[in-house]
Amino acid sequence: MSSKRPDRISATRGTAGQARPATEPYLERAAVHYLARFACSVGHFKAVLWRKVRRRGLPEDVSDADAQRWIDALAGRFTDLGLLDDGSFADGRARSLHRRGRPLKVIERDLKAKGLSAEDAARAVEALREDSPDADRDAARSFARRKRLGPFHQGEADADRRRKELAAMARAGFSYDAAREVLQADPDDGIW
Repeated sequence: MSSKRPDRISATRGTAGQARPATEPYLERAAVHYLARFACSVGHFKAVLWRKVRRRGLPEDVSDADAQRWIDALAGRFTDLGLLDDGSFADGRARSLHRRGRPLKVIERDLKAKGLSAEDAARAVEALREDSPDADRDAARSFARRKRLGPFHQGEADADRRRKELAAMARAGFSYDAAREVLQADPDDGIW
């Protein structure tokens, strides 16, 4: 007996094994399922739904403009319900990335890539600056701790190792001054 479940395949496939086209009820179910698992911005939400439409296609009597209206209506309804909120998404994602040791310019770029407006991204980054006047150095310390660089490295620190650690910090987006200060710091001096 085959390990595949034919009843499951036929439930999600149309004729000749092709996926059933995307319909408005399908998009609504997919949107609810996605938002139950992930937080996202309105722009990212719309992009996810468009990927589903492109993957499945549309029924022959439905145009792209109709699909766009469906997606816009879903985004508007979920925004009104509070399930989509660009401001709170930006704040939460910015704080999460900062705790993981990302510099502010990388955080702002990431927020824009997630479909947020430049204003929402800048506002979230500014909130981080208000919380900590030296937010990039705080992120550099978190990054060094996570990656076991500098004072968190167990073992000998030779010139080659220091160069590689500085390169890792630069690739992560930190300035030379912030990276050098964090890598040369003593974890016992109270700045951690």
